[in-house]
Amino acid sequence: MRAALLHHVHHLTDDELPAYIYDLPGLRAHVRTIRAALPRRARLLYAAKANSDPRLLRALTEHVDGFEVASGGEIRHIRGLFPDAPIAFGGPGKTVGELVQALDAGVERLHIESEHELRTLTTVLGDRTADVLLRVNVPVAVRSVALAMGGGPSPFGLDPAQLDHCLRIIAADGRIRLRGLHAHLASGLDARAHLALVDQVMGWAVRWAHQRGITLSEVNIGGGMSVGYADPGDVFDWPAFGAGLRRTLERHPGLTLWIEPGRSVTAYCGWYVTQVLDVKFSRGEAFAVLRGGTHHLRTPAAKQHDQPFEIIPDDSWHQPWDRPEARDEPVTLVGQLCTPKDVLARHATVARLRVGDRIAFAMAGAYAWNISHHEFLMHPHPAFHHVDDAGTPLTHTYDAHTYVGRTV
Repeated sequence: MRAALLHHVHHLTDDELPAYIYDLPGLRAHVRTIRAALPRRARLLYAAKANSDPRLLRALTEHVDGFEVASGGEIRHIRGLFPDAPIAFGGPGKTVGELVQALDAGVERLHIESEHELRTLTTVLGDRTADVLLRVNVPVAVRSVALAMGGGPSPFGLDPAQLDHCLRIIAADGRIRLRGLHAHLASGLDARAHLALVDQVMGWAVRWAHQRGITLSEVNIGGGMSVGYADPGDVFDWPAFGAGLRRTLERHPGLTLWIEPGRSVTAYCGWYVTQVLDVKFSRGEAFAVLRGGTHHLRTPAAKQHDQPFEIIPDDSWHQPWDRPEARDEPVTLVGQLCTPKDVLARHATVARLRVGDRIAFAMAGAYAWNISHHEFLMHPHPAFHHVDDAGTPLTHTYDAHTYVGRTV
């Protein structure tokens, strides 16, 4: 944990835990590395679904080409923060109201998921125009990935055979401009595997367009860059990925390639900090019960993994009985929920872990609080602390309806 963050953790009282702490300088440095690795004809959107915390978004806005959103709520959130930022609206099941909202908000790109969605768009355009990308389930093999959205039967995107129907609809309606194709097929790919998939998608897209006599100006390959929860030091190789994209684009002059990562951008900047409430033993196994749990940090339950963590010792102890602890043994870290699924890490070997010690769970900057079931058992919500360049914390509570921090 960075020194400024650790300093802040030491100054939190027990009653101020659990808390999320976001490292804004670390986030800016990471996204600058991503930006510098990308070739000139690559555009970077941040997928707001990964973490839409306003201060994180403001830290990103100078380094990205816009935001990818997947709901009317996210459109409203991004427009409220950044009235002029470019937005791409993707995701299946867009409602009529959301399509109207996107048009009213001046969304730059609509990622069309089906023929029905395209036809619905024609009914709400009025005298407006729309730039669209057709999301296609490209017929390529997608194997051994953490999460597959294409390559087989999928609710995402169009089968290639349906694309010609969409082309006819677009040709008959002068208000819709086809900019290109969208093909987010998988998540959890390392740089080498991702580049291999990009080559297949780009090659297929260019051949398809050539066969139909149309010119594509853009291909969006989505996100899906791997994040190594088992080894936080195993960061996606952005320089190698950028070099590979550069070679790919040299083979396809005139095309702009868009990427829209989320988790791989913000995961590393977030920490979920809590406290050990109890250490107990059951049938020879040690368990540490923590404040909070997976209703605050759902990532390990959602991904079925162990969340990486650091122990921050607290040597204060004022009780007349011996301090419960585990030494040189595996411990399972659980939360306060009344379910055996409330597990943050299993059988993690610790040198020493005591009641009162703090636990800082790393890589909690994406798909963490924003996908958690906050109201289960009605425990207090965590506070949110944003450590700036000077190490000064900015503390916020969370407004569940607007996701806007309020200074306290």
